Amino acid sequence: MAQIRIARRVLTECIAAMAFPILLLSILVAPVSAPVVAETDRSRARWCGVETMPLKPSDHSWAQWVVLRLRSRSMWRTDLPAFVTAVLLSALSLLVAFFGFIGAAALVFSPVFWLFGIAAQVGPFTPESVGETLLAMPAGIVLGAVTITVLTGASFLRDFLLRAFSGSRDPDLLAKLEELRTSRASLTAAFEFERQRIERDLHDGAQQELVAVVMRLGMLEATATAAGAAADQERIVRLARQAQDHAERALERLRDTVRDIHPRELSDLGLIAAVRELAARSPLRVELTSTGDDAQISSPTATAVYFTVSEALTNISKHAGVGSARIDLRCATTDVHVRVHDDGVGGARIDTGSGLAGLRERMRSVGGNLEIISPSDGGTLVVASAPSQPPW
Repeated sequence: MAQIRIARRVLTECIAAMAFPILLLSILVAPVSAPVVAETDRSRARWCGVETMPLKPSDHSWAQWVVLRLRSRSMWRTDLPAFVTAVLLSALSLLVAFFGFIGAAALVFSPVFWLFGIAAQVGPFTPESVGETLLAMPAGIVLGAVTITVLTGASFLRDFLLRAFSGSRDPDLLAKLEELRTSRASLTAAFEFERQRIERDLHDGAQQELVAVVMRLGMLEATATAAGAAADQERIVRLARQAQDHAERALERLRDTVRDIHPRELSDLGLIAAVRELAARSPLRVELTSTGDDAQISSPTATAVYFTVSEALTNISKHAGVGSARIDLRCATTDVHVRVHDDGVGGARIDTGSGLAGLRERMRSVGGNLEIISPSDGGTLVVASAPSQPPW
């Protein structure tokens, strides 16, 4: 195993040496190239057996991530120093690998060159006889070993500086962070499973019982109507109709409760159909634009986006002071984006403990994000995005 890691380190240093011209040119666009080079160096360190944490999320493209890193202060104290280190050590590796391996090869094959009448000169040494070429062979082996050692040391130096620029990495803290990430994912999955279970139980249990009550009350009304025209009969019919009305209202509320827990349209028809149904039931005039295919969107992501749209429409009807809204829903195989816009009073904020704050946490739990753009002079834009599959 140790030999494999040494071989990997020497190989990566040789690759870094060959990539030096590219790194040199990338200095011209250093702020943009620094995050890419630093993240590549973190990947190199992991391949060489060093525990390093990747900073680029799996659901972000390189372009998106670089833009985010350029807005972060940590790029200047982490990625930029790592980039400078990579350039300098790549230059060192280029010199060591070029002269070391070429010189070692020249010394080892010095007798072969001598047979063709070539005196292979390595630095100040030039063989003058066959004996000297034979003595040069072990010197070439030693030079090759020294070159490998220096390249390995350069690789370790990269790791040391990378960790130094990235700050201290407490193993216990990292373990707790991983535990928290796993716990958060498990909690989200458990909530999703529980919502679907409640929806199934209510649909197959209490809702069916209420349907039976409505049917029996209807039969009671029909029987009482056919029994005669006595005064008590009129009372029975009136009470039966009242009971039926109450049961129907209870059934309708139960259906609303089931829909709020986990809308059946979302499970049966998908996100686009569920949002379309949500827009149709809204008291607002909703203009819905949907593109793409929602077949690849996971249930936790679809649920988070659905309730984000639902809460946004509810807030518009309660606080915006307008009667219309626009929804732009874009689904793809890798992610989903939704924008809910109104021309109301504006001034909406994500406050701690508010419904919007809860929605933002819901989006973050599936690897997404929620942003509110609501200037005080009017209009509110709710922007939510998430990967199709949560990153857990």
